Amino acid sequence: MQNFHPRLLKETPFLFFTGKGGVGKTSVACATAVNLTDQGKKVLLVSTDPASNLQDVFGMEFSNQPTKVDNVDGLYACNLDPEEAAKSYRDKVVDPFRGKLPDAVVDQMEEQLSGACTVEIAAFDEFTNLLTNLELIRDFDHVIFDTAPTGHTLRLLQLPNAWSGFLEESTHGASCLGPLSGLSEKKELYANTVKVLSDPNQTKLILVTRPDSSTFFEAERASSELKDIGIKNQLLIINGLLKKPMHNDEISSAFYNRQQNALKDLPTTLKQLETYSLPFVSYSLIGSESLRHLFKSYLLPSSAQESVELNSDNLMTINQTIDDLYFKNSRVILTMGKGGVGKTTIASLLAVGLAKRGKKVHLTTTDPAAHLEFMFKDEQVMDNLTISKIDPSAEVEKYKAEVILTAGAGLDEDALRYLEEDLNSPCTEEIAVFRAFADVVEKSIEEIIVIDTAPTGHTLLLLDAAKSYEKELSRSTGEVSDAVKNLLPRLRNPEETSVLIVTLPEATPVFEAMRLQQDLNRAGIQPKSWVINQSLYGTETLDPILSAKANSEKVWIKKVSEELTSQTTIVKWQSEDKLGIIEMKETF
Repeated sequence: MQNFHPRLLKETPFLFFTGKGGVGKTSVACATAVNLTDQGKKVLLVSTDPASNLQDVFGMEFSNQPTKVDNVDGLYACNLDPEEAAKSYRDKVVDPFRGKLPDAVVDQMEEQLSGACTVEIAAFDEFTNLLTNLELIRDFDHVIFDTAPTGHTLRLLQLPNAWSGFLEESTHGASCLGPLSGLSEKKELYANTVKVLSDPNQTKLILVTRPDSSTFFEAERASSELKDIGIKNQLLIINGLLKKPMHNDEISSAFYNRQQNALKDLPTTLKQLETYSLPFVSYSLIGSESLRHLFKSYLLPSSAQESVELNSDNLMTINQTIDDLYFKNSRVILTMGKGGVGKTTIASLLAVGLAKRGKKVHLTTTDPAAHLEFMFKDEQVMDNLTISKIDPSAEVEKYKAEVILTAGAGLDEDALRYLEEDLNSPCTEEIAVFRAFADVVEKSIEEIIVIDTAPTGHTLLLLDAAKSYEKELSRSTGEVSDAVKNLLPRLRNPEETSVLIVTLPEATPVFEAMRLQQDLNRAGIQPKSWVINQSLYGTETLDPILSAKANSEKVWIKKVSEELTSQTTIVKWQSEDKLGIIEMKETF
């Protein structure tokens, strides 16, 4: 597989980098921007990421106006803040109703407009404004966008009812997008932007992924969604490939083999794309010199590596964390975090550890990848440990059918298409699994419930606002169970529930986990601790690249343990195929 180099893109003016959190899209976008300027190009780098860390990468502050980047001739950057844009959009829609509708109704409207999809719509609006500013654009050879809209958002904006009052009149309650009428005057502008995105002479959409199955799954889904609406000018970058390992280093051999096994199972959709790789590097991609180095070498000189002192007294092992949960007697334990950080692995370790200490434990997941089945296949589960799976696909289909049967009755064809697309939003899945999730939590009276993933703070607030448990669920079922009514108070009670946020020792996963913690805090849920998973720090690997990477992780471990939580657990990197039930038992 050929290494990626920005010279491959030198004739394309608009470059969109996209991919799930933690795959390195910001780093690759920044390194590409720096390299193109080194080729004599004038480049504008634009971030529309709510968790943007452009300021960390270049060591300077950015606003929504292009600013010259220090020490990089020809490079300008701006940080469009979709959170601020979403707030302005929310105020514009909600303010006319304040004082005219009951406070509870206004609260629900505000929460309806606080979801990730609304932020994405606002981000799309921001970069549409920039993309159509011809006076600005003609000053640059390239405009590079860090993050691109999803296929779902683009499909939604192409439907007629996105520009009508349909959502204002709709009461189906599934939407996390809220009324789009606040943007109705921009319909033609948005249509032109989608045309630019679809034009291979103007735009290249670059999917960034890591060499592991979960990120391949996300990239495949994004690629298919975008192709469905005509954006076929795609390129795939597999970021973080480790070169051949040292023969005498168990960690590097396992690391390498896991990546190679994932590559063998690369989805067919992705195999059809023009594909390149980038190496696994030992250093944080911070500063223009390290960004330049990405296309040259795996290692930086040791003098360029950061030196960070860690207080190991602040760090717990997974065994110590399990002991803490055991003595606290938590009845409900949630592992939460973005995709790909290892929530399933951590949930499994906690469940097995507590069961081995004599607790009766039920482990369940809402992970669509059926990861628990892989973890426990062909092995005897412990007597006091039971396992189940909430199937999001089945729950979503059931919920969609109920909503379309009720809210869809009497709608014309366009309105029905809008409703069906609206039901494809991420929040619909959370609401759909909510009932099954509540039923599982209700069993915590009899046993400890360990749950791999749970509804976000936004979804919980959406369902809670104006007694919307009853509103959302009675529309579909006509009744509300005690399990549903009791769920949020139970999750808010730290004596009963422990929330563990799982992340990785890297910039983007930490920033995304910060946003999740803020989201939960809004819902009155205080996370008990953070778990930093798959850390090379402390593995004693001899491989020069991996050991240097372990050193660069310390800045993020320090940030988490000293700034973001009072309790931090470190789980060392290990091959997933060693984490079956037998190995877990031996761990404890």
